[in-house]
Amino acid sequence: MEGELIGVFEQIEREKGIPKEELLGMIEAALTSAFRKHSGKKQKFEAHVDPKSGVITAYVKKKVVSKVENSYTQIAKKEAIRLEPAVKVGDEIKIKVETKEFGRIAAQTAKQVIIQRIRETERENLFKEFKQQEGTVMNGVVQRFARNNIIVDLGKAEAILPEWEQIPGHKYELFERLRVYILKVEQSARGPQIIVSRTHPGLVKKLYELEVPEVSDHTVEIKQIIREPGYRCKVAVVSNNQKVDPVGACVGVKGSRVQAIIGELNGERMDLIAYSTDPATYIASSLSPAKVLSVTIEKDKKNALVVVADDQLSLAIGKSGQNVRLAARLTGWHIDIKSESQMKEAKEVEVSQLTKLPGVGKVTALLLSRHGFTSLQKIASSSISELTKIPGIGEKLATKIYEGAKKEGETSEGKRTG
Repeated sequence: MEGELIGVFEQIEREKGIPKEELLGMIEAALTSAFRKHSGKKQKFEAHVDPKSGVITAYVKKKVVSKVENSYTQIAKKEAIRLEPAVKVGDEIKIKVETKEFGRIAAQTAKQVIIQRIRETERENLFKEFKQQEGTVMNGVVQRFARNNIIVDLGKAEAILPEWEQIPGHKYELFERLRVYILKVEQSARGPQIIVSRTHPGLVKKLYELEVPEVSDHTVEIKQIIREPGYRCKVAVVSNNQKVDPVGACVGVKGSRVQAIIGELNGERMDLIAYSTDPATYIASSLSPAKVLSVTIEKDKKNALVVVADDQLSLAIGKSGQNVRLAARLTGWHIDIKSESQMKEAKEVEVSQLTKLPGVGKVTALLLSRHGFTSLQKIASSSISELTKIPGIGEKLATKIYEGAKKEGETSEGKRTG
């Protein structure tokens, strides 16, 4: 049997990936444990397995003494001399133990310990393997349902797809094939605990890397991804090569590339946005598929006023405000959307209010509005010198306008306090 051990170890090494040297250490530790349990005595025991022949040798270590007080850990000098002639008091000698003394219980114990150690090693190796896969995408199969969670078979291990990481509205079926994002891998007593996701933006990024060669070779860079999983996703892309259109590369011929990703995400709508360092341009692009007429920004407040055609208003806002909400998250700007008609009405109200000021007709009111003085409050909080900077408005008219705005403001304040 001993001669067969090396062959068994080599087979385990091939099938389980556990080095033979590691297995030899395991069997030696297991034999030590088995002997101590079998003998029931507190002895210093040492086992060794020959790495070439597989022959097992076992020893009990005892201290050489003049007078024996504990026969389990000590040996008289005159008896020790028979084993090692040059031994002295205080030395420690090894006394060979016949391995057949282990008996059935010892052999069974050794077997159990070996199996346990092999399992521990397999779990450790599996943990290391999957830990390296964090942040990647793997293929899986829906194996079973555990309450609201889904157990996904990844081949070598099972993963948990929690309820909050599942795409809303999608009904998962047994044995359904899907791609999952490896969110987190932790060690547990039963092996690696793998948490996967179908809602993480990283899943979208990895899918583009798989489907679009220009993304995988970094010709096209994904700057940002914003998702409402199962409904809509906006992906901002930029090209590192002037000859490559980043949006076109991601869409593919007749939409083949992006359609493959949409199909994997159960029909989630995909808006590909050309990234720009210019806020106005980026905001206009972020509202895709709506066509934007103009963007006016307030940099200090990060506010943007977007004007679209009347027939584009609902498209720009999106169902339940989804499109503008995702655009705001993508750009980091507060976005206010108005249609042409709404802007025209607002402009008429502004002009009507401004014509109440002394010396201000419709033409002057439009002039004031065009230079940012769109309300009485804005004029009152400015100065005469600022108003004179507007072409066509002299100091005399600027004084009348400024004082009139101040007066209107004081009158309105009096009415409110009264």
